[in-house]
Formats: sequence, C-alpha cells, structure tokens
Amino acid sequence: MNTALVAKNTLIEFNQRLLEQFTANNPITELVQQRCQFVDDLLKESWLKFDLNNHHISLIAVGGYGRGELHPHSDIDLLLLSQSDIASQQAKDAISQFITYLWDSGLELGHSVRTIEETLVQGQQDITTATNLLEARLLIGQASLFDELYDAIRQEGFWPSDTFFLGKIEEQHQRHLKANAFDLEPNLKSCPGGLRDIQTVAWVAMRHFDAASLSELVDHDFLEPVELKELVECQDFLWQLRFSLHMISGRNENRLLFDLQRQVASMMGYKDDTQLAVEQMMKRYYRTVRRVMELNEMLLQLFKRATLSLSSSLTIYPINDNYQRRGRYIEVLDDQLFEQHPEQIINLFFLVAKNSNVRRIYAPTLRLLRQARRRLKAPLQDSPECRKYFMAILKHPRGIAALSLMHKHGILSSYLPAWRKIEGQMQFDLFHAYTVDEHTHRLLLNIERFAQPEQKDEFPLGAILINQLPKKGLLVLGAIFHDIAKGRGGDHSKLGATDALDFCKLHGLSDHDGRLVAWLVENHLVMSVTAQRRDISDPEVVATFADRVQDAVHLSYLYCLTVADICATNHKAWNNWKGSLLRDLYFSTQRVLSRGKEKPIDVADRVLETQQKAQKELLRRGVKQKAINELWSRFKDDYFLRHQPNQVSWHTEALLKHDKQKPLVLISKHTTRGGSELFVYAKDKPKLFATVMTVLDNKNINVHDANIMTSNDDYALDTFVILEQDGEPISQLSRIQSIKKSLEKRLTAQKSKPAKFRKMSRIMKPFKVRTQVSFLPGAKHDTSMMELIALDSPGLLAKVGDVLYRCDIKLLSAKITTIGERAEDFFILQTALGQALSEAQQTQLSEALSEALTQPLHQ
Repeated sequence: MNTALVAKNTLIEFNQRLLEQFTANNPITELVQQRCQFVDDLLKESWLKFDLNNHHISLIAVGGYGRGELHPHSDIDLLLLSQSDIASQQAKDAISQFITYLWDSGLELGHSVRTIEETLVQGQQDITTATNLLEARLLIGQASLFDELYDAIRQEGFWPSDTFFLGKIEEQHQRHLKANAFDLEPNLKSCPGGLRDIQTVAWVAMRHFDAASLSELVDHDFLEPVELKELVECQDFLWQLRFSLHMISGRNENRLLFDLQRQVASMMGYKDDTQLAVEQMMKRYYRTVRRVMELNEMLLQLFKRATLSLSSSLTIYPINDNYQRRGRYIEVLDDQLFEQHPEQIINLFFLVAKNSNVRRIYAPTLRLLRQARRRLKAPLQDSPECRKYFMAILKHPRGIAALSLMHKHGILSSYLPAWRKIEGQMQFDLFHAYTVDEHTHRLLLNIERFAQPEQKDEFPLGAILINQLPKKGLLVLGAIFHDIAKGRGGDHSKLGATDALDFCKLHGLSDHDGRLVAWLVENHLVMSVTAQRRDISDPEVVATFADRVQDAVHLSYLYCLTVADICATNHKAWNNWKGSLLRDLYFSTQRVLSRGKEKPIDVADRVLETQQKAQKELLRRGVKQKAINELWSRFKDDYFLRHQPNQVSWHTEALLKHDKQKPLVLISKHTTRGGSELFVYAKDKPKLFATVMTVLDNKNINVHDANIMTSNDDYALDTFVILEQDGEPISQLSRIQSIKKSLEKRLTAQKSKPAKFRKMSRIMKPFKVRTQVSFLPGAKHDTSMMELIALDSPGLLAKVGDVLYRCDIKLLSAKITTIGERAEDFFILQTALGQALSEAQQTQLSEALSEALTQPLHQ
C-alpha cells in the first residue's frame, strides 16, 4: 500500500481528533503543541525511512514551527543544513524523495537546503530569515551542525541587538501601513494587534536577552506578571480564531473572511442572542487587538530605552510639579499620583491638549496608567474634579487630540460607562467598516480636520461652519453620543439623546446647551436621509426638513456632524455626489429659514427663473428663440423644476440638433452633483427604465439619482446621475462612448433581450437582506412615495423597473442609496392615469417586488 497515502490518512484522522478536543474546550496551547509533536514524529520517521541519518545533514525546524506552534494548516518551515555543498547524488536523491513523500503525505512545506555559510549570509541580508533562525530547533540529524549554527547566530556581529530592534520596528511599521486593526475582514497574523505584534515583542526580547519565551521577560523586569498573563490571554484567543479558521477553510487561511465568520463563531461556541453570534465574536476580537496594540507599544518603547538609550537622548521640559515632557512623550513624576489622586488621570489628558508637542505617553507612565485603570472602583465621571478636567478638555481647541489618546488607552471607557459597551462592537454588514467606538473616534478626528486649512478643498462648507459654531464642544459631545446606544435594542438615536441629556446635566451644562446636544444625537441621521433618499428639489421636502431644524445654528451643527459621520463610516462612503447633495440641502434650508417659512417660493416663479437663465445662455450661443419656444412647449413644468438652467440649455441645444426619430444619449463632461449626468431622450416605450438599468448594470455603473419624465408628446426625458464603482464620475472618453453606444443599441432594438446580470460577488454572498417595501405619506395628492430595502444584488434596479412595468406603474423619480450590502432606495410613483396608488395597488406592487427580488427574473 502507498505509505504516503497511509501517512496522509493518519494526518486527517489526527486533525479530526484535534477538532474534537477543540470543541470540547481543551486548551488551545495544548492543541498547537500536539500538532507540532505529531509532525515532529512524522518528519523524524520519514527522515529515517530515507536513510538521511547516514548523511552529514541536520533537519531543523524554523519560524513558527521552530517555536513549537503549529496550527492545522500552517506552513511547516524546514532547513536542511549541511557543512558544505551536498555533492553525493545519493544524498540529493534521498532529500528529493523525502520532500516529495512529505508533500504526498499532505504536509504543507516550506524548505531550503543550505550550508552553514549560506545560511548565515542569507540571515545577515534579510531580517525575516534572521528571525526564523533565532527560533530554529533541531529535529533530527547532525547535532554538531545545529550547534555551530546556533552559536553563530547569537554572536553580536549577527544582527546586533539595536540594529535588529530597528529592523523589526520598521518591519512592523510597514506591515501596519498595509492593514487596519479594525478591518471588516482582518488578518489574524498581520493586522495591527494581531499575532505578529505579539511575536515582534518576543523576537526583540529573544535577540536582546537571549530569551526563549515571553515569560523570561518577567525575570528581566521588562514585563509585569499581570502583563504576561494579558498577552497570553490575547494570544490564546487569537489562536482559537486561527485554529477554527484553518479547520473551516481547509487551508492556511489567516483572514477572517465574511463568508467564514459565521462558521468560525459557531465552532467557537458563540450563539445568536440579542447580539448575533458573529458580532459577539468580533467584538471580543477587536477588544483583544486593542489590548495587544497597547502592550506592543509600551513594551517596544521599553526595549527602545534599553537598546538605544532613548531616555537619555530625549530633552526634558517641565510642565508642572507632577508632569514633565520628555521629547514628545508626557511623563508623570510621582509613581503614586494616579493611585492617590484619580482625577490626575484626566488631568494628564488635559495637559496633552494644552501641550501641542506631546504626542504619546512615556512607557513607564503608560504602565502606571494601566495599573490605575484596572484598580478603579467607579467611573471617573462620578468625581467632580474629573468632570472639571473633562469639560476643560472639551472646551480646549486641541481637545479632540486628547480624547483620541483617551480612547486609545481605554480612559474614555473608564470615564464614561456607556462608552465601554460600544468598545469593539461591530455590525455584521458591509457598510460599517469600523467598530462603533472606532467609527465615533474617526468622526471626532473628522471634526478636527474641518478646522485644518489644507481641508478647505475637500470640505469647503464644513471648513467655514466649524469656525462659526458658537461652541465647538457641543458638536464634540453630539459626536461622542450619536451612536453610544447602539446594540441596546430600540431606537439608538432616542436612547442616545437621553444619555446625552443626563451627561449634560451631570456636567453642569445649561438647559439650552443640553437640549442642543440631545437634539443633535436624536437627529443625527435626518439630514443624511433627507439629502440622499428624498427629492430635495421638491420645496415641500425642504420645508419639512426646515421645520425639523428650526434655526440656522441647529442647521450648521447638524451639517458638520452629518458630514463627519458619513466620512467616518467607511473609506468609500463619502464622495462628491453626497457632498453636493448635502450642500444643496444646506443652502436650500438656509434660504427657507432666512425667508421665514411662511413665504414659500411660488412654483411658477421657479419655472420662469430656470427658463430665463437657460434661454439667456442659449441665445448667447446663437440658438434661435423660435426653436427654443417650440421645443419647450412640449415640456411639462416638472422638467424645469427638476433641472438647473445649465442642464436645460445643454439638453435643449443637443435636442435641436438631433433627429427626433432616433434616441439621444448624452453623458456630461462636467460633473453634476459630484457625478456624471446621463440624459436619455427617446420615444417612450414599455420597460425603458428597466432597459437603461440593465445596460448600466452590465457596465458596472452605479446609479445614484433618476428623474423619469415624459414630454407632452410622449417622449422620455430621463436624467440619471451615474458614478463608477469607486465613487468617481465617468471620465474616460472611451468609457463614455462605450456606455452611449450600448444604450443607443438597446434603445433602438425592436425586441428586448432577456436580461443578463453580473454574478454576485464573494463578499456579498454571506449576507441576507429581507426585501421590505413601505409607502410614505405623500405631500402631493397625485403621487405615492415608496421606500425599498433589499439586497444590493446585480440587476436590482432593472428588476424593479420590470415590476413597475408589469404593474402598470409610472416611475417619476428615484433616489438610489447603497449602504454596504443593503439598497435603500426611494421612488416617487404614479398610476398610468396620473394618480396616487390605491391601497390595493400598493399591496400588489409590494408583493410583486418581494417575489421578483427573491428569485431570478424571467423575461
């Protein structure tokens, strides 16, 4: 029988036994060591099987395998070491057969065959190789060769301690640049706070102290026993995740991919409750990596003092009797200060705000801060002295810098109990790229960015308004509390508003200021929803929003909070399209408020104003007045209400030059509300909207806005705002021509072809979104407003268009909003007779949409 196959089956059986032990909650340390021992035995047996012990060669485990840690599908890194080049063909053949046998047995190998000299040269040239060698372990073969290598790599000339330290710090820095600790699909090894950060501490210690393990750092007084315990706890949890991930994926997978997260959570014993099992697991993960990041920073800073004499090279500047600045670090002078005077914990961060040169906390002070944090018996906000310092931080121009450092080191949760509940809390979706606390932290940093001169181009209105706010600290409080009630159940905006009001009373804010903060928290989503999911060209929509806002001060606060909130949600959430919508809503509302809400704009005046401005431009270009009048006589008032004068003049000039019998497709060279405007003019026909949406979906184009209207003589005058997948306008000429050509071809086709849509992407497959259709009270008696929530699947809008056609419903306009995996779209509809939908028609449409969006569309 094939012995490699026997070994492979034995390995599979062993992995199954490991899985059984894992689900029985056996310690993870024992499991990775067991697998390491199993592989050790298999390698030694195979080594002897191919008579390699008769040759002057050593088999050495390096890297993670050298540490004695082996997860189910981790690479097994081996070094076959010889004194000189292997000349014997017999030895070469034996090595080749040995490696092939191991591969056939199911082991995932990484191996090299080198002499001692080659190994040392390679190690001196590459810090990763040097690090692997530091963890080398003899498995079998010539011990003298291993001993010679072991002694050589521990010589001072082979990566001196200070050089090695700087190399590992740079390696970690580069690794952190490529990944975020709070990624939706984090890499357990390489993300900040991951296993590599724990290993980096161990590697530096190993080189500096010749330590074999982290536990030896306690003997060298570089690690407190409680810190060692914390590091081990964090490592064990990350190992449990990695073990589960390997078992479920069946490969050396270290990324917590969306399509694996639910299964990993289940294998680790998490159960759905008020919070999803996967969210419970990820909450612990994010809290764990934050602990590792803090320990990593503190310990590497301590190593830096030891290896590079950091403390002696930093200039000391006195701050007061209790603190001093050492370079860019703040340092406490009395080791008992935090213990005896807890209010000094908050005062330290107030001093950070006051001293712009302070960026970080000195490692010994950070250690004292961590100890004091653990010993707190009550929230710091219970102390009047702490409240005094906290309010001083809020009022200081650099207060957000201090709050950011408080968040980083867990002091914000020590101060504010509600903050602790949202630490590490994630939402299992594609929209919220960060945990709730990290999202809020980024929101605060965005508020700080508005005041920076270099941000004026990206946030022109925010840069102006942030400096006009009566009290910036109230905006900061609104930001801190806006999502603080997430995960409790119920409306987090209202629950958070109650929390905010209680906080303001406790901290002695006036009733007016407390009500403003609470109002901001309760209404923090209103401006975003109105701008992105309502027709803000409708005066009634703007008037309703103005009623909610009440005055210009509330409007300015809400605008700043809304923009900062969107930008902090994920790196794709903000684009010029959203910026333009929010600015338009801001200025429209400002005009309503300044005029007085009792003086609404007359619709006829708006139509006339748009026509006059467009006509002036057209006449300047040489277009005849008669031609303009004849064309416009075919257009309804709605056309002029829903378009700006420059759009009207652009459409008009193109239409007057165009053959009326053929469809006209225009794509703007200039952006419209941050996107590209697509204008489609054609004889109105069934499923026109669905046809356009199918073409755009196949071109991988995002549609954000649609104005669907017909002329008096039944020609479609449809306008869309479209963007590339990355949120940028359509700019390449070849891309524009391709879209136009495809649309013209489909619009002139005599028969409609069955729609074909893109495949669902991998990252979308784990998500399920229940289709929800709801009808809102309409401001106009002859239209109906419908909201649709559904999975943002390929061809969604084309399917919606097909359903509207089959239900004999006219689409007047649409606002398309994608929130991660969810589409939250808004439509203004009318019956074929120009009336609002009856209850029976609403029910029919709702049922048809639910059916169409949960099964393939048949045309």
